[in-house]
Amino acid sequence: MKIGIASDHRGLQMKNRMLQLLGSVDNVESTVDYGPQDVQSVDYPDFAAMVAKGVSSGEVDRGILICGTGIGMCITANKFSGVRAATCHDSVTAEYSRLHNDTNVLCLSADQLSDQLADQIVRIWLKTEFEQGRHARRLQKIADLEKEIAASAHGADAVRKSDGC
Repeated sequence: MKIGIASDHRGLQMKNRMLQLLGSVDNVESTVDYGPQDVQSVDYPDFAAMVAKGVSSGEVDRGILICGTGIGMCITANKFSGVRAATCHDSVTAEYSRLHNDTNVLCLSADQLSDQLADQIVRIWLKTEFEQGRHARRLQKIADLEKEIAASAHGADAVRKSDGC
């Protein structure tokens, strides 16, 4: 599995630790560090977008995003087609985000999680497989909604262009 990872300045220390952890996880073949590389203040949407684009395009299999709360990264990542991001704060949310929702981006809080808990969450998230069954049907409904919304937005763009906007 190829993992893309990024943070903002508040998550940099945890991101660097996670890169070491990922190097020791059996099912992780490689990682892509999307940054940042130093503690200079950055805007989290820029880094969340890089990982989400990587997941959406298939450049990476899954992504890990880290900011102060994990919430802003999660909101940004979920704007990208095919991305199912979740902010996880314990082993249960990590496991069920994979079992039931087949999440492909894990968002973490650098401010709220201890190193030990963050490691546990990542390990569980990486090893847990999607359960399929009724959950696959539900994810298909989400994918269908995503396509419907994209088609609707594309149609609105075409109308605006034809109106000279």
